[in-house]
Amino acid sequence: MATDILVLNGPNLNLLGKRQPEIYGHETIADVERSCRSVAREYGLTIDFRQSNDEAQLIDWIHQARDQHASIVINPAGYSHTSVALMDALSAFPGHIIEVHISNIHRRESFRHLSYVSKVATGVICGLGTAGYHLAVHHLACHLKK
Repeated sequence: MATDILVLNGPNLNLLGKRQPEIYGHETIADVERSCRSVAREYGLTIDFRQSNDEAQLIDWIHQARDQHASIVINPAGYSHTSVALMDALSAFPGHIIEVHISNIHRRESFRHLSYVSKVATGVICGLGTAGYHLAVHHLACHLKK
């Protein structure tokens, strides 16, 4: 495996820290990446951290992950609620998948309550801010080190 954990971020997460900080906080995507890498290093693992606003790009990365990564952390953002294609791509991934949402999607607009990704994820973390990424990487690291 080229890297142990692939961390994927969907649309608009490149604006983290700038877009709706009252919902998503003030940390940037670079801050989240540093945190994920730090946790992985504690376990001697590697992270491949990516963000795209393009659904097709995310799907291509998931397909590639089958041969390159042991686990996936994904914040599909708005694609959570709309993308059967993203769900289908993830369902073909053989490793653990942790879905992360910075906000609690179940306390927000009703259209956000459904996540297609949740249907294929090993676990879901939502509403814990960017700490959810940290927890996801920690969980996967413990799983991979067994």
